[in-house]
Amino acid sequence: MTFYDQKFGPSSPASRPPVVPQKVAAPAPSAIAKLATAVVPEKQRKTLAYSALLTFSFLYFARPEDFIPGLAVISVGKISGGLALLGLILSWRKLGGKMPLAIKLVLVLLAHMCITVVFAFWRGGAFEVVRDEFSKAAIVAVLVSMIVVTITELRQLLWVQAVSVSVMTIGAILVHPTVGGPTRLWGLGGVFSNPNDFAINIAINFPLCLAFFFWTKGILKKLLWGVALLFLMYGVVATYSRSGLIAMVMCFLICLWEFGIRGKRPQLIVAAILVVMAGGAFALTTPKYIARIQTLVEGGDVEGSGDNGSLDARRELLMQSIQTSFRYPIFGVGPGNFQAYTRSWHVTHNTYTQLSSETGFPGLALFLAILFLTFRSIRAIRKTPSYRDDPQIRLFASALNAGAGAYIVGALFASTAYTLFPYFVVAYVSALYKICSSPGTIHDKQPVGTSLNSKNTRNSYGKQEQHVLAGTR
Repeated sequence: MTFYDQKFGPSSPASRPPVVPQKVAAPAPSAIAKLATAVVPEKQRKTLAYSALLTFSFLYFARPEDFIPGLAVISVGKISGGLALLGLILSWRKLGGKMPLAIKLVLVLLAHMCITVVFAFWRGGAFEVVRDEFSKAAIVAVLVSMIVVTITELRQLLWVQAVSVSVMTIGAILVHPTVGGPTRLWGLGGVFSNPNDFAINIAINFPLCLAFFFWTKGILKKLLWGVALLFLMYGVVATYSRSGLIAMVMCFLICLWEFGIRGKRPQLIVAAILVVMAGGAFALTTPKYIARIQTLVEGGDVEGSGDNGSLDARRELLMQSIQTSFRYPIFGVGPGNFQAYTRSWHVTHNTYTQLSSETGFPGLALFLAILFLTFRSIRAIRKTPSYRDDPQIRLFASALNAGAGAYIVGALFASTAYTLFPYFVVAYVSALYKICSSPGTIHDKQPVGTSLNSKNTRNSYGKQEQHVLAGTR
């Protein structure tokens, strides 16, 4: 007898009232469910924006127009940059996420530079610098920080840059290794045609190559990266760039700490000792290089240094740039206008006084804030569970930290305020921080499509859930 018959008496099924299914309220989604919906599969997104960004990075660092005749006529870099910007606009809603503060300040710096054009000593020249140089840096910073959403995409971008700079350095050594005075190496073209800028760029990319040396598997790949590292070190020495050498020494020390001591790789410490011994032997057998380095201590009058008074001239330019900064503290003399204003026809050879003299102290303050936020993001990355659990993230965080450290030192001796490579580093760090702070980050160690019911995955999401909840208290 059914429950209905017990309560109301026997009856036929036809006389019974129809059973109306009750709507049961769905349970509130748990934090784990929210995390599961936020998971993005770890695979390369074949989007227009990301593909164009990869192309732009390759064209900027590898400079194939210096190798392939006729390619320089086609503005491939502008085309790929325009496609990347278009792809970003079209996929903006799908990307989601907030723009990092450091990138916002890059855009504020761009806006400030646009205002300084109105007050510039030479408005036409200032407008060209902002339009043709710094605007690209701002666009690239936005593209990298917003388009790159997985560690695989970031690794591919870093790989393109590391390989491109390595190949270009080797090509420069083989193609035209000398220029007047002491033997000096310079890049094949563009911003790298200056030996000092070329050397600083090598120092920034050296830790990336070192990170890939430790990340790759197989003897052949490690051998190739090892050869690239040797060429990069020789490239800095062959430029005879004192600023590049200082940047490389700083990079070398940070790499020794990050990868050797903190990363617990005693073999790297031994290798570093051997490199220092080999470098000392090379210096002893190269009197011109010894004389070049002596100028850092004794001044620019060392015989055989090939200085030709450049060190004394740079001191004078430094003083002129400081005086100009205080004379025009708000807007400066205009981006790229220092050489025309002083009629010295030389840049300041100091990124910080370049900004203060050409864009005023507000421009310098914004730039310093961008660098500060970059290093703060690196410290924040080290506190995330992703940094603790993924050796790949630890490698690239250490590499970017070393590259940024090399840059802030090298920027004391070179004018790089409007070039792209420092803003690439800022954007890489911003992207890595966004990836590490995302609760749905999946690393290469976990296969794509792993079920959330597996024990390892549940534990992983449990840890992430605890971290998220702890951060909201």
